[in-house]
Amino acid sequence: MLTPTLDSLKEKVDSKYTLVTLASKRARQMQEEGTRLLTSYKSHKNVGKALEEVAAGVLSKEKQDDSIVYEDEV
Repeated sequence: MLTPTLDSLKEKVDSKYTLVTLASKRARQMQEEGTRLLTSYKSHKNVGKALEEVAAGVLSKEKQDDSIVYEDEV
């Protein structure tokens, strides 16, 4: 069983796709830098640890700057 539950995680982020992107980027950061935001984790893998950080509210999506225009949007 997934801990934390998908329902509790969806309360913290706006969509499943945002959750996947956020957790994967954070897991990569943990793997490369070894940084931790919580004192203890239930999960042994970095993706699970990232999801625990989202559930705890210490990891959230950054607000995108609407004034930035990317080349593919022109």
